[in-house]
Amino acid sequence: MAAPFYVAPEQMMKDRAEYARKGISRGRALVAIEYADGVVFVGENPSRSLYKTSEIYDRIGFAAVGKYNEFESLRVAGIRLADVKGYQYAREDVTAKGLANAYSQALGAIFMGDNKPYEVELLIAQVNGQESPLELYHILYDGSIVDEHRFVAIGGEAEQLMAALGEGYEEGMDLEAVVRLGHRALAGATDREIPVESLEVSGLDRTLPRRRFFRLDEPALRDLVG
Repeated sequence: MAAPFYVAPEQMMKDRAEYARKGISRGRALVAIEYADGVVFVGENPSRSLYKTSEIYDRIGFAAVGKYNEFESLRVAGIRLADVKGYQYAREDVTAKGLANAYSQALGAIFMGDNKPYEVELLIAQVNGQESPLELYHILYDGSIVDEHRFVAIGGEAEQLMAALGEGYEEGMDLEAVVRLGHRALAGATDREIPVESLEVSGLDRTLPRRRFFRLDEPALRDLVG
């Protein structure tokens, strides 16, 4: 009887991580940048209907890179979880931290399971009152979760994007400035021009009533980016 093929657990986890990272790096990058009134997501996305960013709940936003079908299923699950919790308790009980922890547990279980790991990275953001800081959580393919501040880049060329954002970021920037910064960083990291019609820009604005999520269409982007 043949002996079963054996792979050391450490090597298996290393292979899974490498597989997920390669899949994520092949996708187009996305950045999240804090500004005076909230947070903006800026990413390259030629599709006009398959979005990388969306609203999860009143003051909570979602952004992702990687395999669309995988992060879309996570997005829908997050909306359902938020709706159920808000209905059972109160809308204020739905928080970005709670959703980020749920995503972290789900991705960690998938990564350690028998099937292939998800090739995704997620961002969950929440805006609060004028005097309250923004919440921004970065969830990796293996379930690791990081509390980010000021700006973060996910997907391919993340290191180059972080360097470019660090050089251009200033506290209290307005919406136009952060959109221009994100566009400039994405173009510089890929070393090519990114047309306005290939940009997906959305975010959370704490000054809006109740539902804080917004999405900028192409005419609005042309006015901001030029």
